[in-house]
Amino acid sequence: MTKPVVLIAEELSPATIEALGPDFDVRVVDGTDRPALLEAVHSASAILVRSATQVDAEVLAAAPNLKVIARAGVGLDNVDIKAATTAGVMVVNAPTSNIISAAELTCGHILSLARHIPAAHAALAEGKWKRSAYTGTELFEKTIGIIGLGRIGALIAERMKAFGTKVVAYDPYVTSARAQQLGVQLLSLNELIETSDFITIHMPKTPETTGMIGTAQLKAMKPTAYVINVARGGLIDEDALYEALTNNVIAGAGLDVFVSEPPTGSPLLGLPNVITTPHLGASTDEAQEKAGISVAKSVRLALSGELVPDAVNVAGGVIDPYVRPAIPLVEKLGQVFSGLAHTSPLTSVDVEVRGEITQFDTSVLKLAALKGIFTNVVSESVSYVNAPLLAEQRGIEVRTLSEEESPEYRTVLTIRGALSDGTQISVSGTLAGIKQVEKIVEINGYEVDVPIDDHLIVMQYIDRPGIVAVYGKEFGDAKINIAGMQIARQNLGGKALSVLTVDSPVPASLLEKVRKAIDADVMLEVDITE
Repeated sequence: MTKPVVLIAEELSPATIEALGPDFDVRVVDGTDRPALLEAVHSASAILVRSATQVDAEVLAAAPNLKVIARAGVGLDNVDIKAATTAGVMVVNAPTSNIISAAELTCGHILSLARHIPAAHAALAEGKWKRSAYTGTELFEKTIGIIGLGRIGALIAERMKAFGTKVVAYDPYVTSARAQQLGVQLLSLNELIETSDFITIHMPKTPETTGMIGTAQLKAMKPTAYVINVARGGLIDEDALYEALTNNVIAGAGLDVFVSEPPTGSPLLGLPNVITTPHLGASTDEAQEKAGISVAKSVRLALSGELVPDAVNVAGGVIDPYVRPAIPLVEKLGQVFSGLAHTSPLTSVDVEVRGEITQFDTSVLKLAALKGIFTNVVSESVSYVNAPLLAEQRGIEVRTLSEEESPEYRTVLTIRGALSDGTQISVSGTLAGIKQVEKIVEINGYEVDVPIDDHLIVMQYIDRPGIVAVYGKEFGDAKINIAGMQIARQNLGGKALSVLTVDSPVPASLLEKVRKAIDADVMLEVDITE
């Protein structure tokens, strides 16, 4: 019997090969040699890469037998997930492989900034004994501010507390009970920025978080404070950071990630109060080995038709074909749900499944819902295996409810939740017609019928004449094209809910302008991540 071909396109640890086992024809190619890659991938059932190999539509077109792309690491910038999904190819990564390495590097940046270690070493290496020039500061009794209290943030909190620091955090999706377990005080973002001596950011990169530390935030920091980014390039506005550092607005910065990598020509590289590293968050022997072993196991599962916990686009394997189309739907509903939940931490989530689909095993839909909820909330990659853990870490109670009766739709999926302020939120969806079109059919009790698109805007306001004209003009003036719109209300003269699909992302400043113009009590944009 011919063995499936597993193509290794970049150097991986020997443990990766061992974890694959003897059941595959393992071949090696230089993934940066494009012609060689396109030739070698033709017979491959799986390809294992790190960060240098670009797996795009051209590679997928050259690989008719490909079933799985495995990224031995966390980031997936070099893999075209949408093209892979369209081609029916599973994409897997190793979401937990580098969390310890990233947390330790962050701590290293904090220590290096506090004691000027890189600059002092460089001076001494040049034969200069400049003790007085590198007087530092103790971490003891300083305040460490962590923006994003996910798994990496929690590890940093644990480690920095050992130095006798006070640890505070901002994370709108973490409950006070979870923060208390970690010995961390939750603050608003503004309070954290104003009171922290060291600020480290660990958020996902989304339209909302890009540039979240900008001119205003840097000016609000203590002049003796430092800021560290080992998460994603662009979370800190690099132009604003340069201005703040050159004008002594803050004391310094530690950067491992940049908007453009390598950051050739960046003026930040020449500043004496900046410590830089070349994206080393996952660059440890341990992290690389963990990543390789993890994806090797995922490849084995995928090629044997089993459920793959670390799949980022499809669940794969032993899921009934009737259930499969519901997986991307409920993930997208989860993203809308997390947008609705932005006002207060979640305390509970119910995933409700109704209709014909309940004849099958739908347990994967809970995992998919949680994956969607956390996709744009945490800095680390979210998968079917770590999504429940993320909920548990945040003290969120999760239940699955099933009901055969569904009077209006053959199948309807609902994500319902409670926030810590007592607010109840919900979003429901269905798969319509022969083409299984993904639709939202309910938001917070309002009945709608809206196909899910890349960019959704949800608004709630007092129903009165002229509102559509107001926001229509604002979006039109900003060249934002409205592709679809539906308005729902529960009673005359009460509150109305508008759901728009638009052709492009909407700037936060425009959303705020529209919110004020129509006096909306809910105004949010959801950019659906495939």
